[in-house]
Amino acid sequence: MVHKRILQHFHTTAEDYTIIFTSGCTAALKLVAEAFPWIPEGTKQPSSRFCYLTDSHTSVVGMRGITASMNVLSVPVKPKEMLLSEKNRLPPEEQNCTTPHLFSYPAQSNFSGIKYPLSWIQDIKSGKVCPIKIPGKWFVLLDAASYVSTSPLDLRVHQADFIPISFYKIFGFPTGLGALLVNNQIAPFLKKTYFGGGTAAAYLAGEDFYFPRKSIAERFEDGTVSFLDIIALKHGFDVLERLTGGMENIKQHTFALAHYTYTVLSTLKYANGAPVVRIYSDTDFSSPDVQGPIINFNMLDENGEVIGFSQVDKMASLYNIHVRTGCFCNTGACQMHLGISSEDIRRNLQAGHICGDDIDLIDGCPTGSVRISFGYMSTFEDAQTFLKFIIATRFCKSDTEVPFQSSVTKLTTESVRSPVRDDYPSCNNANKLAPRTHILDRDLWDNSSATIKTVNWQPSETESESIRAAVSETAVPTCRRGGKPITVTNIYLYPIKSCSAFEVAEWPVGNQGLLYDRNWMVVNQNGVCMTQKQEPRLCLVNPSIDLKQNIMVIQAEGMDPISISLEENTGKEAVICESKVCSHRVKTYDCGERIAGWLSMFLGRSCRLIRQSSDVKNNRHQKNTKGLAPATSISLSLVNEAQYLLINVASILQLKDHISARLEEPLETEELIRRFRANLVISTPESFEEEEWAEISIGSLRFQVVGPCSRCQIICIDQQSGERNKEFLQSLSAARGRKTNFGIYLMNQPLCSSFPDILSVGSQVLPVLKENPEIQPPTSSEEKCSG
Repeated sequence: MVHKRILQHFHTTAEDYTIIFTSGCTAALKLVAEAFPWIPEGTKQPSSRFCYLTDSHTSVVGMRGITASMNVLSVPVKPKEMLLSEKNRLPPEEQNCTTPHLFSYPAQSNFSGIKYPLSWIQDIKSGKVCPIKIPGKWFVLLDAASYVSTSPLDLRVHQADFIPISFYKIFGFPTGLGALLVNNQIAPFLKKTYFGGGTAAAYLAGEDFYFPRKSIAERFEDGTVSFLDIIALKHGFDVLERLTGGMENIKQHTFALAHYTYTVLSTLKYANGAPVVRIYSDTDFSSPDVQGPIINFNMLDENGEVIGFSQVDKMASLYNIHVRTGCFCNTGACQMHLGISSEDIRRNLQAGHICGDDIDLIDGCPTGSVRISFGYMSTFEDAQTFLKFIIATRFCKSDTEVPFQSSVTKLTTESVRSPVRDDYPSCNNANKLAPRTHILDRDLWDNSSATIKTVNWQPSETESESIRAAVSETAVPTCRRGGKPITVTNIYLYPIKSCSAFEVAEWPVGNQGLLYDRNWMVVNQNGVCMTQKQEPRLCLVNPSIDLKQNIMVIQAEGMDPISISLEENTGKEAVICESKVCSHRVKTYDCGERIAGWLSMFLGRSCRLIRQSSDVKNNRHQKNTKGLAPATSISLSLVNEAQYLLINVASILQLKDHISARLEEPLETEELIRRFRANLVISTPESFEEEEWAEISIGSLRFQVVGPCSRCQIICIDQQSGERNKEFLQSLSAARGRKTNFGIYLMNQPLCSSFPDILSVGSQVLPVLKENPEIQPPTSSEEKCSG
């Protein structure tokens, strides 16, 4: 029944096509590469070729790894070359060759949304069009994963040999289930080497004898298929039809939204006439037959410089908008549209950039872009929400009118017009998306200010003199404007990751940073780390460390205080587990039912407290290649990036002015400091001068500056109440030239000393500039110099 319903959706029958269920579209492509009847190089007859359009998904390009292992050559073909492919037509005497070749191309680019001609299928199979000039018989693999999510595919007309699809892209459920539709004319020629459970009609364990099942689907569906999810597919197709009236309506509806958004987006200009975005498109969005509901772009500033996609992603999240960023597993299209050369790709890799990270600009050039897509549940309000986000983040509130240069629309917050033209009807029965704003339906309690704790020890006067002498040998203090020294004003540690700060006047330093900083974290019932992004109320959990009693005390409004020992639990009752922090696995152990119940009651959801194991072999490490000493591997706690985070009060005050202008109520400096969740707060004469430092010394300790801290939406959370206000990240982006960097990361480079390493409020900070690693003594106490 389900097979029949799927084939019906694509206007075909079991007489023409066989459905092979797979774990997804990628698995379907891998199956084709492994089973296609390739003829390798070196045989008496002409060898096969695997050709693919360069505007293809990674999973298509990756097929060449399998073909290479079979000694079959792969040939990339650029889209513009296909337009000239009629020149590759073979003379009649060479058209009788039966060597099988395979050409793969996407029905719709997952990068730009361009729809490549479905007519290519018949043209290539008939020999009218040849991707490359070589004798043989061509078969076509149509990557339809992106296309069929919003467009109808009629396999009666466009009879590709292989069509991989993803049901997740059609319905949004289930994940991990796809299918390969195989034309029955090619199916008997597919080769199978591995046989798994259920695929064999008979075989012998003691001899090399195997006889496959007769059915193509049974022969290739290794193991137990996801039959419960397969059952759900029929209901998915039925609901899709009932809600929308069919794929043609979805095609018109989603294109209307994309056409409207593209029209407005492409006409947005700054006051100086510069465009707000650069759109990467192969069409002018004039027809749903050639363009899908995908818009790919990069945001620009007033000077035409690209704003990195990771910054755009962070800002979009404030408006509850989810965008895709990067190259979208389509390096070929990314290179073509962004002008990234092959050498650039290699150079960027050497610079540390890999697919999926947030390194969005290298030497001012983008490494990827931003993509928005519309689906059958998308509404006009969704399109407006996106455009309002662009306007709110690109234009000042003082601007009385956004300079639209189109008569199509004028977007305002108060008025809404339908974007759907008469010839692009929307889905009449489509339900609107549920509201995306998240409202906390529980009281938020005021957080009592953290008590400043002091470690009750002081180095002796002799030890202090020795420390000062050791520092003077390696770092020379520099005179600054007005003769003001740089000092430490605040020290914070965060014993439990994403919970409230614990402020101290002085504190010992461990091998991972401040002692006990981020040694614990809260995880949900699935063992996944919880942060304030998912649960803002974590900031209302107040941990404090009592070194004398060797305990951590945890408090929260309306709850009795609870304490746990600082001694690591290594007993048999400790549950050892592995957790992930920023893609790194760390060994942790569970802190028990008592604290788990306490946290679950306060947060109103099932959760547990776990602690990082002190086993050095299991700790996270970061390679230090710029340190003063030879490169070493530095141990990390449960922090995101580095051992310490430092911010500057002068930088806070400058930022405060920008933010206060956008707020109705006055902003306290202390509140803003707490939002940035730093370990060290310093005071300097000038704002943002910390970004020019290569290293610093504080007392007997030396720190390497690792780099800037790129901020996320956590700074929008009031650390005293848990309330969100997106103005903070927006103001930071505006104040920092469309970047969200604030503060610097530090790694500890301690001096060889027998004295205890302690950080204290009031200590002098001695910096070394990036441009001047060797500091010279100042010539005059009034002259401004650096160090």
